[in-house]
Amino acid sequence: MNPDSGPRALLRAMFDAAIDAAQPALCVPRHLPSPPRGRLVVIGAGKASAAMARAVEDNWRGELSGVVVTRYGYSVPCQRIDIVEAAHPVPDAASVAASERILAAVRDLRPEDLVLCLISGGASALLVRPLPGLTLEDKQAVNRALLKSGATIREMNCVRRHLSGIKGGRLGAACHPAKLITLLISDVPGDNPVDIGSGPTVADPTTCADALVILRRYAIEVSPQVRETLESGRGETPKPGDARLAGAETRIIATPQMALEAAAEVANRAGVAALILSDSIEGEAREVGKVMAAIARQVVTHGEPCAAPCVLLSGGETTVTVHGDGRGGRNVEFLLALGIALDRQAGVYAIAGDTDGVDGTEEVAGAHLAPDSLARALAKGINARNSLANNDGHSFFEAIGDAVITGPTLTNVNDFRAIFITESGAPAAG
Repeated sequence: MNPDSGPRALLRAMFDAAIDAAQPALCVPRHLPSPPRGRLVVIGAGKASAAMARAVEDNWRGELSGVVVTRYGYSVPCQRIDIVEAAHPVPDAASVAASERILAAVRDLRPEDLVLCLISGGASALLVRPLPGLTLEDKQAVNRALLKSGATIREMNCVRRHLSGIKGGRLGAACHPAKLITLLISDVPGDNPVDIGSGPTVADPTTCADALVILRRYAIEVSPQVRETLESGRGETPKPGDARLAGAETRIIATPQMALEAAAEVANRAGVAALILSDSIEGEAREVGKVMAAIARQVVTHGEPCAAPCVLLSGGETTVTVHGDGRGGRNVEFLLALGIALDRQAGVYAIAGDTDGVDGTEEVAGAHLAPDSLARALAKGINARNSLANNDGHSFFEAIGDAVITGPTLTNVNDFRAIFITESGAPAAG
């Protein structure tokens, strides 16, 4: 490795490579279908959907039309596909209006027509159509409670599907009898299409009863209308075998694993061994931080599972059970816990960030961690343990100049974590 580049620069280069590997301009063109005999209608939702739409336009020679919805600030100019912006992670009225426009775009299609649906992470909040008897306020309240509960993305999306008039295969059913192809950029552990954006175009094997179990598990209080929708079964979704979804295709075009492999290549070119631990780690962010600290110490002390210099890579989606009122997200929560567990261990550096550029609800992707991060914060009167207890990771890393800000990345393959161990046998600083 070039000694002038330093651990921080190498970690950032790996994070940037992970993001670049999932850019729609790179992964959409090779998955475009053959032209249909009828119309091509493009629809979609997610943080990457506008960039995906632009990639379709740039590589499609025939006629097309359509509408996609993306997060505020993630719009990309298109000429034939309308780009609509809405709120994330909690939906707003623009989310509802965009969903109605998308449903209108696929109304009255014929068998010779083709619907190309572009879905990426964020679609669950951006595609919102409350079932009859429910309101946007009902959906917002459930969404906020789920985000704070510590529920996994799989559990959150199960509940969302059964309160929606567009998720959980309902959008796919609305496209019938046209041919339907969905291109997916995965942001979920396991890359299951039903969990990516709450599966708007795929059959849903889960039930209203499953959603009720999840609400009870996390003690989430809901309105009487929400409870009635689930208890009565009115929120049931199209199931496997539904004739309206027969013949529909799904193609996963970018995944967290692809992003990790791109980062590993950057490390290898720098002469650093890269070990991909997993692309689908889940669990409380602070607990994952403790586990990763133990693995890093094993490298330092015993040269296992790989000898330094090496980098430990992982992806997936951790959760945060919110107890405090700080500014945070799951990646900075992970880093705080990692730093506390490492206790200023020499030779261990890390970066963690969300590949969409937003960790939590702020325009901050994540942060860097160095052996002296906790000491530098303490010199400013900031105690890492107190920050973790208050879920205040963003304030902590912002104060010491270690926040990572990317701006809109126009893609989303979930969390990226890299721990760079530069040397073995180094004792902890304290």
